[in-house]
Amino acid sequence: MLSELVLKNRSCRRFYQNHKIKDEVLINLVDLARICPSAANLQPLKYYISNKNETNKKIFSTLAWAGYLKDWPGPCEEEKPASYIIILKDTTISDNCDCDSGISAQTILLGAREKGLGGCMIAAVSRKKLKKNLNIADHLEILLVIAIGKPKEDIIIEKVDSSNSIKYWRDTSAVHHVPKRTLNDIIIK
Repeated sequence: MLSELVLKNRSCRRFYQNHKIKDEVLINLVDLARICPSAANLQPLKYYISNKNETNKKIFSTLAWAGYLKDWPGPCEEEKPASYIIILKDTTISDNCDCDSGISAQTILLGAREKGLGGCMIAAVSRKKLKKNLNIADHLEILLVIAIGKPKEDIIIEKVDSSNSIKYWRDTSAVHHVPKRTLNDIIIK
């Protein structure tokens, strides 16, 4: 059921790093994104996939992981993602792809979750460094990086408390808590 899949699809930031993700799995996830809606059906998105340790290291070094967790620099060596999908915009096709990257990223993450994997959509990227690290052509603009792997963390959705803080946090058992607003807070009548 879709609602169950969406509920399970949390931003996962810790993985079983040695759980390898095959090329076929990543290609299948990109294929799901390929058939998504696209503004004016221009389809300007391209995808760079990686499941190789050396390339993953080049990608990892350009990412910021969790803005609200100030004392956490990101996953440790045993907990890094096994793979990445980088969403790129081909500027020779379009300079504007509106919401295409968000639709594609969420579709990839839902597909990964359906396969028992987890992921994290990352926009905090040192784009110049990543382009250089991977020798990405000038006409391709980095929009998002999606980290994918076998989840190693528990994530709990909870109601925003009386402090009204939406900041996610980790408890002493490393369980990740994600406050969400109620329906009454977000529906305008």
